[in-house]
Amino acid sequence: MIDIYADIKSYTSLGDIEINQYVDCYSSELHGNFNVVVKEYTIPFPSNEKMFGYSLNNGVIVFSTTADGKIVSVGCNEDYKGKYKDKIYSGITMGELLALTSNQKILNGTIIVDDDYGMALTLPSPYNEIADYISHIPHDLELNEIYVSDYSFWDLNRK
Repeated sequence: MIDIYADIKSYTSLGDIEINQYVDCYSSELHGNFNVVVKEYTIPFPSNEKMFGYSLNNGVIVFSTTADGKIVSVGCNEDYKGKYKDKIYSGITMGELLALTSNQKILNGTIIVDDDYGMALTLPSPYNEIADYISHIPHDLELNEIYVSDYSFWDLNRK
């Protein structure tokens, strides 16, 4: 069951929607319980791959699939009620995030915490473009989007 109170699980799920699962598994629930908007888009690299983006109830939960329906990422906005490790949630301030985590990295307009490359908090504009260091981000800035996926290819220390 898709649930806006479900735990956010790194590399695994958000809203009980699992990455690497197929959207068909959720079809009847999606269209029976949510206002769903689906948009087709193309990722230019490496090969102009066609993708689909799903938005449930104005973005409370969003997810992307490959052309064949495989879910590759799941995200949420500040109306989502679940938490990551019982402490990090969408709408958290930068100051709270700093107090609750050991380390933070800015990568590709997102924040990776505690070297967990399975979950990322999106930096809002203009900080997604201009912030090079965590110290550049105001402590009262709200981080309203969280995404679960496999971002391990961003880890320069992986083997």
